[in-house]
Amino acid sequence: MSEISQSGKAGSFNSEGLRDPNYTPPLGTAIPLGIQHVLAMFAGNVTVPIIIAGAAGLAGGDKVFLIQVAMLVAGLATLLQTVGAGPIGARLPIMQGTSFAFLPVMIPIAASVKGTDALAIIFGATIVGGIFHFFLGTFIGRFRGILPPLVTGLVVATIGLTLLPIGVEYVGGGKFAKFVTKDFGAWYHLVLGCSVIVIILGVKFMTKGMTSASAILIGLVAGYLMAIPMDMVKFSGISDAAWFAFPEPLKFGLKFETAAIIGMCLMAIVSAIETVGDISGITKGGAGREATDKEIAGGTMADGLGTAIGGLFGSMPNTSYSQNVGVVSLTGVMSRHVVTIGAIFLLVAAFVPKVGAIVSAMPYAVLGGGAVVMFGMIAGAGINLLSDVKMNRRNMVIIAVSLSVGLGLKAEPGVVGIFPDWAKMMLTSGLFPVAFLSILLNSILPQEKD
Repeated sequence: MSEISQSGKAGSFNSEGLRDPNYTPPLGTAIPLGIQHVLAMFAGNVTVPIIIAGAAGLAGGDKVFLIQVAMLVAGLATLLQTVGAGPIGARLPIMQGTSFAFLPVMIPIAASVKGTDALAIIFGATIVGGIFHFFLGTFIGRFRGILPPLVTGLVVATIGLTLLPIGVEYVGGGKFAKFVTKDFGAWYHLVLGCSVIVIILGVKFMTKGMTSASAILIGLVAGYLMAIPMDMVKFSGISDAAWFAFPEPLKFGLKFETAAIIGMCLMAIVSAIETVGDISGITKGGAGREATDKEIAGGTMADGLGTAIGGLFGSMPNTSYSQNVGVVSLTGVMSRHVVTIGAIFLLVAAFVPKVGAIVSAMPYAVLGGGAVVMFGMIAGAGINLLSDVKMNRRNMVIIAVSLSVGLGLKAEPGVVGIFPDWAKMMLTSGLFPVAFLSILLNSILPQEKD
């Protein structure tokens, strides 16, 4: 690891040096930049366990535990990317966190099985899916040709588009609240959720620097504070939570069910494609170059290993975070050691259950306001990748067919009712059909002449 800036002085600040992944900036610069990465991904990282906890009907200590482990595994998986271990890790400023892409697989399991049994099935499938994802990384570099921006952009955009309804339902009071409570869509939920969106937009576009980059977190904190006088925050779980605790591996046990495992493995392919897009986005946006095969292979293997480790500890599948790709592109800071500092902050927070308890007490409407913006930004990141694609008739047809079939089957799942459960899960996920069709059509349709 290089600690010499281009000016030749060890550890001195150098704006050009920050574009080098191996450059080590002074702590006074690295710490605030690392915190900025944590702020950009923190809300997204805890959103997935909160959604799954709600779907499975969990509350209290179990919900706090899932948030605590999400921070722990995100920190460990990020270190795999930035520090690396042998061939594992891209050694780039890649922030890891719980993956939204796997929600279409996990939500049906959590909603139908309920309780800790659902978590045991999810974590068993997560371990197998993570191992499968790891082995994808050993050869994915050979298939870069079939994963151009047309494919990766469609996949990332679809992730955001398929998740948007969840964010909107949370604004109404909770993804599953409308089935079990009478206040879904009540005015106070809508006012709170919309207020969070307005605050996020105001902070994002009326401030600069770290404040602007932390707009989502600031919006969630503001909404949280607004909800307190509205008596929508329950403090009992916060007072009961410990100040320090070590996350217990295999707390919920493991169950291995074929349909869940198949779903996780197929989604691992989609997640790997997303990771290729993120790595390419970081090297292009931060250093103005294409990613190497070694970076793509190492990054994908780290994705898979982080996911498998997460399943052992009780965390959802992990992936590279697209919003942090945006931070790198915006700041031009390519130093991987900056993100390493962010990972250390996550690890420290993971051992303080009070943090998880405070987050778990957040009203669904507040979370929904942030989720609407987050999911929309993911879709926007995909559209940004597509902006590099030449919009001729061939590519327009690929985009049209892939999105129409993928989103159409998700909107009307009854069309594939004759298929077995595992096939229905994949065909109605939105992501898998889009990824499969875009790769297939891009491979077989002839290129148009200029």
